Amino acid sequence: MEINREKPSESNKRARNLVLHIHPVLVRKESIRFNLTFGLGGMLAVLFLLQVFTGVLLRFTYVASPDKAYDSILTIQNDIFFGQLIRNMHNWSGILFVLIAFLHLLRTFYTGAFYDKRRWNWIIGVSLMVLVIFQNFTGYLLPWDQLAYWAITVSTSILQYVPVVGERLMEFIRGGENVNASTLLIFYNFHTAILPLTIVILMVFHFWRVRKAGGVVVAEKSSPDMVPSDPDLVLKELVTALVLIAFILVLSMFFNAPLQDRADPAFSPNPAKAPWYFMGVQELLLHFHPFFSAILIPFLFVGGLIWLPFLHFKEKQQGVWFYTRKGEKLVLIAAVVALITIPAGILLSEFVIDVERMLPGIPLIISSGLIPFTAVFVLFALLLYVVRKKMAPGNNEMILFIMSFLMAAYFIFSLTGIFFRGTGMQLMWPWNI
Repeated sequence: MEINREKPSESNKRARNLVLHIHPVLVRKESIRFNLTFGLGGMLAVLFLLQVFTGVLLRFTYVASPDKAYDSILTIQNDIFFGQLIRNMHNWSGILFVLIAFLHLLRTFYTGAFYDKRRWNWIIGVSLMVLVIFQNFTGYLLPWDQLAYWAITVSTSILQYVPVVGERLMEFIRGGENVNASTLLIFYNFHTAILPLTIVILMVFHFWRVRKAGGVVVAEKSSPDMVPSDPDLVLKELVTALVLIAFILVLSMFFNAPLQDRADPAFSPNPAKAPWYFMGVQELLLHFHPFFSAILIPFLFVGGLIWLPFLHFKEKQQGVWFYTRKGEKLVLIAAVVALITIPAGILLSEFVIDVERMLPGIPLIISSGLIPFTAVFVLFALLLYVVRKKMAPGNNEMILFIMSFLMAAYFIFSLTGIFFRGTGMQLMWPWNI
């Protein structure tokens, strides 16, 4: 019995050729297993396109001027057909862009897809993560309301603690001593042109490097079975994209993007908080000298991420979540230890230990910077020593523990700053704020 097969149309051929430029003809069946990647890379591509699409629509009405920016946002929300929905989608997709980029970085780390031939793609990914944060950060100011104005004022003021060039760097970013019309124009140009273009270039290079490395990393002992990209992979990507867009659409229908009163440089809200992704840094500012909390610690962390793929790994354990059973236990232990020690440290710093008062006359960079930083470093080194003695982890597993502890610590610092800091940045219960 013969089966009639219709010849594909020219449009279908062109579509399939486009797909095969993005994906190889065949992919390993194991690599498209959803719980290996959760479709995070594809979600980021969809979110970026959604950001571009809604951003272009908003540009038709938005005016990058302190006198007109806030009013143009009101016009978008109140006078433009579906304007509120478009702004909501732009806002929530921007937040998800940062969150999913962070989760994608974690997924890459926890499945070991960052060393050997993938190390340079890891560095590109870390660079993209930083760009995504600053893409969101530059857009934060554009509504020109109290929330935006003072969040950017707080965040950019941290730059003054950069040695030697701090003051000039802060004035360069702001376009003057204070957040002003020049700041708004600078942020607008970076948000709508420079950063998106840079992200596009790096994303294309990132995707190319993934394909050159053989696609998504899988375990060496996994099945070698191959399946066609179209439809096996493409269909999964399409379903994931549609679900994500539907989620953002529903979210945008019920929850509006925040908009407070018009920005007033003469009136500072109490407390004045940084954007949510910098709240961990702002919380650190309350416990360490600004040079250590806002410059040195973030620099060491990002530098560590870039250095990570060049470390020596005894065994290749790519494509397996947490590498080993011991790795899973160490990740859990790191999270529990952070959950106990970080809140305890915050409470001690807030109510018990005050090095500045204990050592009057000593420069602040020493009393509130070098001394507590050294103490924390020594305690952390002791913790790592105990873990090595008790668990005897390999290099991969030890790095898992360190990364998991630091990530959990920043998460706790961020939650503390967002939900437990009230007037005067004092600790209080969320329902009292």
